[in-house]
Amino acid sequence: MRADITTEGLTVLAAFTTDVKHWNLENGLQLNPNKSQVLIIRMPTQVQATTLTMSSMSVAGVDLPVSEEMKVLGVVLDCPLTFESYVTAKKCRVCNYHAQAIRHIQHLLMTELGLMLACCLILSQLDYCNAVLRAAPVNSI
Repeated sequence: MRADITTEGLTVLAAFTTDVKHWNLENGLQLNPNKSQVLIIRMPTQVQATTLTMSSMSVAGVDLPVSEEMKVLGVVLDCPLTFESYVTAKKCRVCNYHAQAIRHIQHLLMTELGLMLACCLILSQLDYCNAVLRAAPVNSI
C-alpha cells in the first residue's frame, strides 16, 4: 500500500512542477539540468517499507538524476534523514581541523584569546544550521 501512496505522491509532484515550469518561463528563469538533482526524502521507517528504484525524475519537463544525498547551504541531506554524512564529513572534520590549528599556536596565545578563538571557530561550526538537526537521530547529535 505504501508503494501506491509514494507513486501517487510522485505523480502529484510531477504535475506541480509543470506549473513551476510555466511560472519560470513567464519570469525568464530556467532550470539548469547540469546543476540540479532530485532527492526523495523519506524517514527510516518509510525506507524499509518502500523501495524506490528511480534513476531520474522529470521536474518541470527536465529529467534530473535522483541522488542519495544533496548539499543545501552547506548541510548534507541524505535519505533516510540520518544526517550521518553531514555530521561525519563536515562537522567532525572541520571542528577537528580548527582545534588542531589552535593547538599549534596555543603557546603564542593568552588563555582568554585561545578560548575566544575556540568559541568563534568551533562553536560557530556546531551552531550553523543546527535547527535542521532537530530531526536527527540521537547518535548523530
